[in-house]
Amino acid sequence: MITRGFGRRGEVVTLCALAVFIGYTDRVNISVASLAMREQFGWSQATKGFVLSSFFIGYMLFMIVGGWLATRVGGRRVLGFSVLAWSVFTLLTPYAALVSLPVLIAARIGMGVGEASLFPAAYEMYSRWVPLSERSRAVALLLSAIPAGTVIGLLVTGPIVAAYGWPMAFYSFGVVGLGWVIVWYLRIHNDPASDRRLSDAERALLPARQDPGIGAGPFPWRALFSAPAVWAIIVSHFSSNWALYFFLAWLPSYFKDSLGLSIVNAGQFSTLPWLAMFVTANSAGWISDALLKRGVNVLLLRKIMQVGGLLIPAALLLVLRNVHSATAALALLCGAMGGLGITWAGHSPNILDVAGRQSAMLMSISNCISQIPGVFGVWITGWLIDVTGSYVAPFLLVAAVCITGAAVYIGFAQARPLLAHA
Repeated sequence: MITRGFGRRGEVVTLCALAVFIGYTDRVNISVASLAMREQFGWSQATKGFVLSSFFIGYMLFMIVGGWLATRVGGRRVLGFSVLAWSVFTLLTPYAALVSLPVLIAARIGMGVGEASLFPAAYEMYSRWVPLSERSRAVALLLSAIPAGTVIGLLVTGPIVAAYGWPMAFYSFGVVGLGWVIVWYLRIHNDPASDRRLSDAERALLPARQDPGIGAGPFPWRALFSAPAVWAIIVSHFSSNWALYFFLAWLPSYFKDSLGLSIVNAGQFSTLPWLAMFVTANSAGWISDALLKRGVNVLLLRKIMQVGGLLIPAALLLVLRNVHSATAALALLCGAMGGLGITWAGHSPNILDVAGRQSAMLMSISNCISQIPGVFGVWITGWLIDVTGSYVAPFLLVAAVCITGAAVYIGFAQARPLLAHA
């Protein structure tokens, strides 16, 4: 998005997306490196699982704090420190693992604390730097860095571990993060008003929010939790993440256990749906903004993207119950995850629509609640597979959650500012 047409705001958007990309490569590299770490340290599967999940302790507990900090002191400071913090903990991971398991757990929790501010701080920057007519594609680019980072992290970590050993996976990814921090602080201003490189023409496009006093007033908690449209965002975000974490955790297992693919082929098949999600997320963002410029109603666009993006995977997962061909299953899953990517042009820019300058806090609250599927949804899926011996019940559950989220969103979503000082 760094092009002449997008100017300085394009740099902000692109660097925020790169931060997400780096964050997700740092998250998933341990999924591959832990295979060698488990062998070296003699971990049980339960111990390995605790190491992998410990990240979410810090991530969930400090997300709302991250949103509050971004609102009070600005997204530039918080996002830069966030990437610096998790990159340092990434670099310290090999040392922590060699010291003891508790020290490694502490490092992973610290990394989660660092990443907790990622999305709230990015949204705070977006509320200043992204005009309404570009919100959908900007948010889509930000969130499409999730599948991009996941795929690259999984593909690159294996060869690094094979060639140089598992510690190098953490050293190399950590250094990339430190490089990003240097560029961020050298190139980016928090407030467009203080950016001397910003042209007058571009300044006129940006939201009228160049106020030096960031988040001076109290946060409107009562207005937030009493607004049905806010709960529509939270519920639909939760529903989208339920499906997202299901695919993230169980896709390789489904290809291996249900369709009989080898571990290598299961991993290869699992990357293609993520690529489909990357393509559709960005396409939906561009299409949505193009239609907005032509005068299509903002709320109608948000509902089309969110509701359609939830109903597509629901329908395709219902069809998938009766599919026994790996190729057919792959096609359906590419469609399902591609559909899910469309939601990132729905509820995600809708946060900016309704919250304005409070977007960092609303994003932190919504994203915190939406991590619950990463903990309980993944566990419930495993329990259903154990009890039923197939993936049919999990498919039905994901479809039901998606349909519920679509119904709530279509009934209660709004696209106008709802919070005080928005």
